[in-house]
Amino acid sequence: MKKTLGTILLLAFWVAIFSAEGETMEKKNGFEKATFAGGCFWCMEGPFEAHPGVSKVVSGYIGGVKENPTYEEVSEGNTGHYEAIEITYDPKKISYNELLDIFWRQIDPTDKDGQFADRGLQYRSAIFYHNEEQKRLALASGAALAASGRYDKPIATQILPAAKFYAAENYHQEYYKKNPLRYKTYRAGSGREDYLKKTWGNEEGQTCREKSSTPEDLKSRLTPLQYEVTQSCGTEKPFDNAYWNNKREGIYVDVVSGEPLFSSKDKFDSGTGWPSFTKPLAPANVVEKEDNSLFRKRVEVRSKKGNSHLGHLFNDGPKPTGERFCINSASLRFIPKEDLEKEGYGEYKKLFNNK
Repeated sequence: MKKTLGTILLLAFWVAIFSAEGETMEKKNGFEKATFAGGCFWCMEGPFEAHPGVSKVVSGYIGGVKENPTYEEVSEGNTGHYEAIEITYDPKKISYNELLDIFWRQIDPTDKDGQFADRGLQYRSAIFYHNEEQKRLALASGAALAASGRYDKPIATQILPAAKFYAAENYHQEYYKKNPLRYKTYRAGSGREDYLKKTWGNEEGQTCREKSSTPEDLKSRLTPLQYEVTQSCGTEKPFDNAYWNNKREGIYVDVVSGEPLFSSKDKFDSGTGWPSFTKPLAPANVVEKEDNSLFRKRVEVRSKKGNSHLGHLFNDGPKPTGERFCINSASLRFIPKEDLEKEGYGEYKKLFNNK
């Protein structure tokens, strides 16, 4: 027990040291912080990350009374926190006023009870200033927006002093890049996209300018094996991959796009050493193509949106379909049933309701 506790304390010590060194380096390089709340933080990262001078954008929670809040706690609306983003930026390359301009173009500043489909205090819009100059600029920017005649309701966005900021769980960070299909579906379905187009027209900054999934981007967020399998039709080793023997309940999504592909309900042990399914969870997301490689005719399986190579379809599966979707684990990301809601796949929870 002493050894375990000592190890934990040592790790905590080094984490604190490295964090402090990082903050010191940022200050030494002249970087500053800006913090904005604009409803769901998934939709707030991309617009800022797309701009030169922005070094880092972190999703998290601010303004509440509970230390180290979790996403579930904040979502319930009882901690007093806002969903927010903390931006580290170089003022020599991008000004605070420019950040304010980007911020206003992502929200409905007249909504005092949330943002778009997300209702509740945790989804209110706010500017959290870190110094008096930021406060002055934020107040002036809000006043100019109110006087612009763009809105027929009062500006409700709050301007507040910055408080302790807690980074959100890792799966929330850069969600728009990790799960682009789910993100775009959510963004459009929430009403944010249509509202911003209607309000700002073709003016720059009207929508989140997500970075495209270029080969360089994919290589930065996929393992070498995931990249080889999904982009170059590679094949992983049987019996030596993440999900061939996974028996947990949940769904499998495209590791590139996040689109739902298969369910544990349809998974079976084929004896091949690869994850095997009798049918897709969402047939519209799975594309079948003729594959004449290896000097024989096969049916390749790819994802619709991500265009990822998944595996192959064979006709030696169990009844009633007789089909076996033989899929590479490297093409998939597994989401257990208990995480479906927070990962944005809540509509599939009903598949696993215990009777």
